Amino acid sequence: MKKTILRKYANLIVRCGANVQKGQVVNVYADLDQPEFVQMVVEEAYKAGASEVMVQWSYQPLTKIHCRHRTIKSLGTVKEWEKARQEYYCDVIPARIMLISEDPDGMKGMNMEKYAKAQRMAYPILKPYFDRRENKEQWCIAAVPGAAWAKKVFPGMRTSIAIEKLWESILYTSRVTDDPIAAWDSHNKDLADRCAYLNSLNIRSLHYTADNGTDFTVGMIDQAQFCGGGETSLQNIYFNPNIPTEECFISPKRGEAEGIVYATKPLSYQGQLIENFSIRFENGRAVEVHAEKGEELLKKMIEMDEGAAYLGECALVPQASPIAQSGILFYNTLFDENAACHLALGMGFADTIKDFHNKTLEECRALGVNDSMIHEDFMIGCDTMNIDATCADGRVVPIFRSGNWAF
Repeated sequence: MKKTILRKYANLIVRCGANVQKGQVVNVYADLDQPEFVQMVVEEAYKAGASEVMVQWSYQPLTKIHCRHRTIKSLGTVKEWEKARQEYYCDVIPARIMLISEDPDGMKGMNMEKYAKAQRMAYPILKPYFDRRENKEQWCIAAVPGAAWAKKVFPGMRTSIAIEKLWESILYTSRVTDDPIAAWDSHNKDLADRCAYLNSLNIRSLHYTADNGTDFTVGMIDQAQFCGGGETSLQNIYFNPNIPTEECFISPKRGEAEGIVYATKPLSYQGQLIENFSIRFENGRAVEVHAEKGEELLKKMIEMDEGAAYLGECALVPQASPIAQSGILFYNTLFDENAACHLALGMGFADTIKDFHNKTLEECRALGVNDSMIHEDFMIGCDTMNIDATCADGRVVPIFRSGNWAF
């Protein structure tokens, strides 16, 4: 891939994604797949005025080795130096850039029960730090090709060609054009206009149906609103948390979800694939799950903590989105969630509550925003999906017809 195009992408991630500010600390999280691109991102962050850029590398095979040889106590203990680092992040509020490239099935064979127990052990220690930074920091998740991921998406190609093909797909769906910043300004406006219409309806519930058997109703929080594209932090900094993004999303009301949904794309959870699955909800809670592949993993996922079986997000994405139209199954949530309507189990978003700037996190959760250590999106959209909104005044308004916007 030409370096001039990759440089545009790196600049987009820094300037439009994380919107790095002059004098700000930046954390970059990346796997070992594309070190030259990570270097570009670091350079662009410094050009934007970053005072310090720290890179934290990860490598899936090492994670598996650590899990195999260490005890649950060792894996789950939060060291004093890690607490000090989290305290530092709370003080400086860094911008976070996550460059994902891992193998969607790279953790296959790992003892997930052991890993989950370690996570549950560490999370209560780390959660107060996360809560203190909630909605204060800018962050951006973007992707770069990894060899194993590229071969998963394009299995019939040589590795080098598959990587190049995946680069092309990432750049196209991320709107890396002659002027990516202008393209994203236009895209953000379109998403904002759609969210404004949805919010004008004063929606109380959404009813989803599709030919595959999905028949599902979810309730909305009175004070919640649809969001899409860019967000504004409590520091009053506008940023784009996902590159790419095609969704208008909202956090539904905890405890108000009834019916069954059928997934239309695989879910990669903790480096393992869950495929052809369904989830049935009663009183807002996932009470029954089935999967052709990964059913036990799916069951463990919704048992991670008390909030893991409740919904944290409903997102509307048309089948006409560029990612859906590409016809590519990415086996990666960042992309596949932007090819189809999706739901998320686990943590909800406090910033979907109106006037959240003047509310505490606890107040937002009291209104019905779910809390959990996980947030896992799964795709349910398809070309036969219809969605109807029941509004506060009793009107029933079509939102989706045959997988696309009805307005």
